[in-house]
Amino acid sequence: MKKFLIMATLAVCTFALHAQDTKPYEEKMNSIEAQYKVLLNEYQAIKKRSKTSITTEDANKIEEIKAKAERLDSLQKATTLEIVRKFKNTTFPAKYVSDLVYSFDFDEMKEVCDPSSGYYNDKSMELVKKRWESLQLRQPGIKFHELKMADLNGKAVALSDYAGKGKYVLVDFWASWCAPCRMEMPNVVKAYKQFHPKGFEIVGVSFDQKKESWAAAVKSLGMTWPQMSDLKGWQCAAAKTYGITTIPSNILIDPQGKIVKIDLMGEELQKVLSEIYK
Repeated sequence: MKKFLIMATLAVCTFALHAQDTKPYEEKMNSIEAQYKVLLNEYQAIKKRSKTSITTEDANKIEEIKAKAERLDSLQKATTLEIVRKFKNTTFPAKYVSDLVYSFDFDEMKEVCDPSSGYYNDKSMELVKKRWESLQLRQPGIKFHELKMADLNGKAVALSDYAGKGKYVLVDFWASWCAPCRMEMPNVVKAYKQFHPKGFEIVGVSFDQKKESWAAAVKSLGMTWPQMSDLKGWQCAAAKTYGITTIPSNILIDPQGKIVKIDLMGEELQKVLSEIYK
């Protein structure tokens, strides 16, 4: 009985210490979420009053909101990784990891999906595990997987017609109906115009179902690189072959046909290509 009482006392003390340790992190993450809500309300208010046209002042405000949101994104992810490392042997990190399931890059996902952690088997980790499985289908270091589809002219083409032929190739997974894809496309167009003369190639893989919508988007967005699609939407071969669960997404293949980077967006795409073609 004495041994039991000692163990019970230690357990209570450990729980109290754990709760005390986690409280600052809970407060910090709650604060980040509250700031997000404020930014979201400001953004929605601007959009509501600017349905037909937008003033310069509102446009500048939107850019300011986006910049603040990006900083909060970085802070939230950094704090989550800190929680993972400090409370690895507890279930505490599970909620925060699951909230950021689509924010982690490959190496970060590998870290947070450690089977030896105390939170790995928590129920809220189910989606995280599935995401990790899908990322491994396109992990850096492996050879690209073949895709065979039709181009806009109905001609059968293969990814191997471009990849592994001595050039860097960005395989861009997108769709005409995907708003984030359309928002990111000017950045991709910029990269193509800047680096294509140096040997850079892009192959677009559309998740569309209607050829007309696909073709119209290619034209309106200024996508002058090769395209392919089997017009099966989320049931397309690319989704299964590369584990694509969200778009936009992409893989960068080196001249020898190995995947070297995944999901390069915004300035990161420009940064990586600038380093390659410096």
